[in-house]
Amino acid sequence: ALWAVLQRVRVAAERSGRRTDDVRLVAVSKTKPVSLIDQVYEAGHRCFEENYVQEIIEKAPQLPDDIKWHFVGHLQNNKVKMLLAAVPNLAMVEGVDNEKVANNIDRVVSNIGRQPLKVLVQVNTIGKVSKSGVKSIRMFGSC
Repeated sequence: ALWAVLQRVRVAAERSGRRTDDVRLVAVSKTKPVSLIDQVYEAGHRCFEENYVQEIIEKAPQLPDDIKWHFVGHLQNNKVKMLLAAVPNLAMVEGVDNEKVANNIDRVVSNIGRQPLKVLVQVNTIGKVSKSGVKSIRMFGSC
């Protein structure tokens, strides 16, 4: 199955005039057992994504250190330190939706002495209060 997905990525990249290695395939591993993630790892894949802090901190220590973990979705401010300390090979946090969490990530990265990680900010482009995301990227200054 992994090979088929990688083939589709290769074809799509070629059609769009891009190189295959310009595209990063991130395998969503939420709710999947460690044994299945390990099978995908053994097939050569190294980039996985979780959306629950508890799941990623339970799974990451059981799997090889060269996995690049992504955390996606709403990250509660009170779980930032736990996530960053427990998953040293966390490569990216996707969907930071407020400045308080962004500042806390920055502070924790500094305090625990880990390498900076990539962060994607979620912007509420339609301005609805019921939707997550910052009102404006300008509130983050220079990202």
